[in-house]
Amino acid sequence: MRAFYSDQFVLALPAGHRFPMAKYALLRERLTREIPEIELMVAEPASNGELALVHTPSYIQAVIEGTLSAAAQREIGFPWTSSMVERSRRSTGATVMAARLSLFGGEGIAANLAGGTHHAYAHRGSGFCVFNDAAVAARLMQAEWARSHVQPLRVAIVDLDVHQGNGTAHIFANDPDVFTLSLHGARNFPFAKEKSNLDVELPDGCGDDAYLEALDQALDSLNTQFEPGLVIYLAGADPHEGDRLGRLRLSFDGLEARDRRVFDWAFQRRVPLAFAMAGGYGRAIDDTVQVQVNTYRVAQAYWRGWQNLSR
Repeated sequence: MRAFYSDQFVLALPAGHRFPMAKYALLRERLTREIPEIELMVAEPASNGELALVHTPSYIQAVIEGTLSAAAQREIGFPWTSSMVERSRRSTGATVMAARLSLFGGEGIAANLAGGTHHAYAHRGSGFCVFNDAAVAARLMQAEWARSHVQPLRVAIVDLDVHQGNGTAHIFANDPDVFTLSLHGARNFPFAKEKSNLDVELPDGCGDDAYLEALDQALDSLNTQFEPGLVIYLAGADPHEGDRLGRLRLSFDGLEARDRRVFDWAFQRRVPLAFAMAGGYGRAIDDTVQVQVNTYRVAQAYWRGWQNLSR
């Protein structure tokens, strides 16, 4: 299985900033050491044209040229720097590359070690999200698919970050070929929610059993409403019980069971899947990274299943 990274493009943050930037390099180090079968590759940056499939020209220009207002930077949560721009391009490019490889490259599954920037709208960033990588990847794969297919590519975005994918929901609100599914904390950020195709709101303190039951029902509902040709999965680590911002109580085992359900749902239907890591703010950063490593173990097993199909 191949996975794309961009952690060498470090975004310098002020002392005490709550975003755990170090988790990306720690994840790559763990994967290199513990699952060496995964081929790790540097992500290429998303181009202006690719970003413009989702984002407004004025917003792209403001990000690139550093003319975001102070208020816009506060909403994103990062101060503007050239490294912020490069990292955001590369994080988006990683999901694009993973989606392309899973859909067109015969791999079935591919990954982004970062990404999941689902709070970014077409015209603004928010919540540590500059560009919306899943939205850009979905739109670009649809465009590339259309070159050789009459029927449009239908994409399901399965968002299991603990926070609602509000930017993604807004971007695709009127697109019948993209289905947005979000399982998230009812009382968590963003406090003003958008309308996804399927929103499942969970109470504070929700644990493994209730979460997995809700996910089973959501996947059953997706199955009856939509037939995707590609799944983009946001495998957030922040539903974990040790997360500072999550407010849910999933265990490591519960999150691994969550991942198996999503990968199995796609595999049983022979739908290619690209995944990104989305949020994770563990009180102990190693807990966040452990959740993510477990996701990669599950993904690697299902990737082998895809390879067996092609033999």
